[in-house]
Amino acid sequence: MTQTITQQSVKHASFTIERTFKAPPKRVFAAWATADAKAKWFAAPPDEAVEEIREFNFREGGSDRLRGRWNSGRISDFRNTYWEIIPDKRIVYAYEMVMNDSIRMSVSLATIEFAPSGAGTRMTLTEQGAFLEPFDPNGDDAGSREHGTRWLIDKLAAFLDG
Repeated sequence: MTQTITQQSVKHASFTIERTFKAPPKRVFAAWATADAKAKWFAAPPDEAVEEIREFNFREGGSDRLRGRWNSGRISDFRNTYWEIIPDKRIVYAYEMVMNDSIRMSVSLATIEFAPSGAGTRMTLTEQGAFLEPFDPNGDDAGSREHGTRWLIDKLAAFLDG
């Protein structure tokens, strides 16, 4: 059973990332909506972690999972459920991050919106998180999550441009 172990209070935070891509909305949406495309950019650095489980079920009510073992020995497990999918327009999902198979670190709601911007796409990602266990050594769990998400969006941009 996954549980929160030490933290007695929850920290709430949200952030928004906006990015404009040269690719049209259909292609940017497909980078989230197809297993092969998403596997190319939604992953830990290969020299820092080994992927143990990747599951992909992109549909309303479907779920994804990405579990990896880091060089440090830590295990991270991303588990999400899709709540709304409007092709080429919006994806809404809720996810939890579990560490070492037993500690629920956070639960978040993510909304990704896609809008035409000239010949490209303006993508807006908004995340609202409940941080249940501290994981950032400096105490900035929300800032750490935003930093990691920006890193993934940079990888998405490289994938789309590549």
